[in-house]
Amino acid sequence: MSDDLLPGWSDQVVETPGGARIRARRGGSGPPLLLMHGNPQTHVIWHRMAPDLTKHFDCVAIDLRGYGDSTGPGDLSLPYYDPADYTFRAMAEDAVAVMAQFGHTRFNVCGHDRGGRVTHRLGLDHPDAVIRAAILDILPQRHVYANVTKDWAMKSWHWVFMPQEEGLPERMMESVPADWFMARKIGKKGMGMSIFDPRAVAEYVRCFTPKTIRASCADYRACATLDLAMDNADYEAGRRLACPVHVLWGRLSHTQAVFDDVLPVWRDYVTGPLSGRAVRSGHYLAEHAPEEVLAEILPFFAT
Repeated sequence: MSDDLLPGWSDQVVETPGGARIRARRGGSGPPLLLMHGNPQTHVIWHRMAPDLTKHFDCVAIDLRGYGDSTGPGDLSLPYYDPADYTFRAMAEDAVAVMAQFGHTRFNVCGHDRGGRVTHRLGLDHPDAVIRAAILDILPQRHVYANVTKDWAMKSWHWVFMPQEEGLPERMMESVPADWFMARKIGKKGMGMSIFDPRAVAEYVRCFTPKTIRASCADYRACATLDLAMDNADYEAGRRLACPVHVLWGRLSHTQAVFDDVLPVWRDYVTGPLSGRAVRSGHYLAEHAPEEVLAEILPFFAT
């Protein structure tokens, strides 16, 4: 387990109304801050930022449903899971339920990768719950899918692979050693594995189980279908993020390489105050450039 990476943080499982069991770690005191990771990681991505965050905030770091030690609803013995159970809407509802369990009906949110997408959906579905939102190294999936290029597909191969026919990516991913796959997934070209704490990598490998593989494939199938339909409907209806939003992305990440400055894109999805910039990092900002991320989000959430 990951206790040594977040010393002093409490550890519990919250059962949500949607049938998920969400592992939640909590530490620090101050205004509430929800932290959400991406694929194929867990809540421990925040371990390098945790000592500073807990000086300022009541932090709650969760494993998204199906990831890490969290589970989604249904029969986990099935060879593949229902994408309807792994939408960003379902994950956002989990987040609201977890924070309510800790007594918070309004809170700040910081999400990376898939967690950033949950943050986006959370702000749309539960605008009264989100005080401020920091979104790390993503663009709205509606924009991504409308601007597919060969360069994007080569760098974001898992977006094309994981939504394929049920059972195909699952069987292929389950057939290789977890550490082999993890090194190829998070060891981005030009970045490698040296940016990660070996204990964090060991945690990601431990959690790369059939359950997580099946849930993450369901997540990506939902993103390409159900989530995209929700996003299109919201966009066409004029629904946007109304809370203050701070977007950070890696100057060395695929996001910068493919899309360049992402703020003009986000401006079309945010009606509230929007800020942000590129930091000197690859995709995994919280582990690669924790000091830069902290320098951005601490004053943003303190405003």
